[in-house]
Amino acid sequence: MTNVTPLSTLHTEKQEAARLSVSVRTLQAWRTRGEGPPYIKAGRAVRYDPRRTDEWLATKARRHTADPGPQAA
Repeated sequence: MTNVTPLSTLHTEKQEAARLSVSVRTLQAWRTRGEGPPYIKAGRAVRYDPRRTDEWLATKARRHTADPGPQAA
């Protein structure tokens, strides 16, 4: 079996928004634009794996305002 995340460890939109200190609407807007953390969609349910969100956050780290970040390379 591949890297399967137990359902009990997944966060709802509300939980993940609170963890990131953003609104649920912000998470929804990020998903629409393809800018936010990876998510899992099962039917109408949207869930977030906190480990994958942490990985996504790591790609957002910058040293100064002109730093384009690791994805610019």
